[in-house]
Order: sequence, then C-alpha cells, then structure tokens
Amino acid sequence: MEDIRKLTTEGLAKRELELRESLFRLNFKKVLGDVDTIGQIRKNKTELARVKTILQARTLGIEEQA
Repeated sequence: MEDIRKLTTEGLAKRELELRESLFRLNFKKVLGDVDTIGQIRKNKTELARVKTILQARTLGIEEQA
C-alpha cells in the first residue's frame, strides 16, 4: 500500500490503465477456461480499487502527493 502512495498522480493514472488492461486480459483467459487466473483477478481488482481511492483523495485534496 505504501508503494502505491509513493507514486505520483501521473504514475497512479498510468498504473490504473495497466490494471484495467490486465483485468481485461485475465477475464478473457477466464472465459477460455484458465482457472488459475481467478486469484490474480482478485488481486488486480483490489489494487485497482486502492489506486482509484488514492487518486480520488488527491483530487479532493484529502491526501497530499508524496
């Protein structure tokens, strides 16, 4: 969590895009029958939620950029 907070706002936005793309690919693999992706999907969703929360807090001025 701390390493996410250390990223700049631009870095967080980039990480959000990377996670969204990764989730798309993992969901595609899941549909094809790869059951090993379910755990990774859960991890990516959790990290995406954290990134979005920090971005929103910075937008509202609640959290300062590190």
